[in-house]
Amino acid sequence: MANYVTIACVGPRPFRIEADVPPEAALERMIIHWKHHLDSALPDRPDLIVLPEACDRPDATAYPLERRLAYYRARGDRFRDMLADVAKRHRCYIAYPSHTEAEDGSWRNSMQLIDREGLVMGAYIKNYLVPDEFSKTNILYGADAAVFECDFGRVGAAICFDLNFDELRLRYAKEKLDLIVFPSMYHGGAMQGYWAYSCRAYFAGAIAGLPCTVVTPLGETAAHSTNYYPFVTARINLDYAVLHIDENGAHFRDIKQKYGPKIKIHDPGYLGCVLMTSETEECTVDDVIAEFGLERMDDYFRRAEAERLRPGRMVSE
Repeated sequence: MANYVTIACVGPRPFRIEADVPPEAALERMIIHWKHHLDSALPDRPDLIVLPEACDRPDATAYPLERRLAYYRARGDRFRDMLADVAKRHRCYIAYPSHTEAEDGSWRNSMQLIDREGLVMGAYIKNYLVPDEFSKTNILYGADAAVFECDFGRVGAAICFDLNFDELRLRYAKEKLDLIVFPSMYHGGAMQGYWAYSCRAYFAGAIAGLPCTVVTPLGETAAHSTNYYPFVTARINLDYAVLHIDENGAHFRDIKQKYGPKIKIHDPGYLGCVLMTSETEECTVDDVIAEFGLERMDDYFRRAEAERLRPGRMVSE
């Protein structure tokens, strides 16, 4: 059945605070700054709000490292608590990326996911740091992929530089995610669509000062922010399947004849696959797959690989 979810990605430029502003005053300004930007997205009643990497860090070009660390220590969990209050009052999830200090004095570049009750579900720690993150600030590398079981689906996370590394992407591809959230300072360009397509998942990127994006499991941009407004909201349907046209395509006309607009079959061209979604309460995409004997694309690819590996089928010259 249709499973519509509204995603908001909010990505203003890093907020500039001068170095002579004390940590307490800087935190007050940062909270005011973000309440203003959240107020732009909240009227659309999002189920999930994604914020950019280190969202509550003052612009590093104006606020030097020693000052920044003092600010983080004064901040503690108070910025997160502000977001938790927003999440609870508006019944939404919020992806909160920040720099946090561990008890041993080391640091993390992480994203905490706050649920609709204002509680922290868990955290993802950035796996792939740029070298300066470790050498200059003692930020440690994450080792795990994170999967969050939300009430609308399975969500994974990647932060900024992570997008360049196949190992994390392939781990998520095995998890059968519905959505990947991407808080970042770096846009990623074609990598956004590649991750979405490879993982057969929607992709929501909140990028500081650059276009925020929602990308479909076929790698197409469904929505993006503009140079005028640093936020975007998009309504996506998570009752979907990616299907290869081979063999399945013979059934598409019959499916449309029976279900009409209740089942959408979107062909992006050139990929040889479609995105099928259910727009009705009468049946799910899984029901239609079972009814017409369809095969999901990953199952089709595995079958093709298995055929190749049968004895006597490969030659080497």
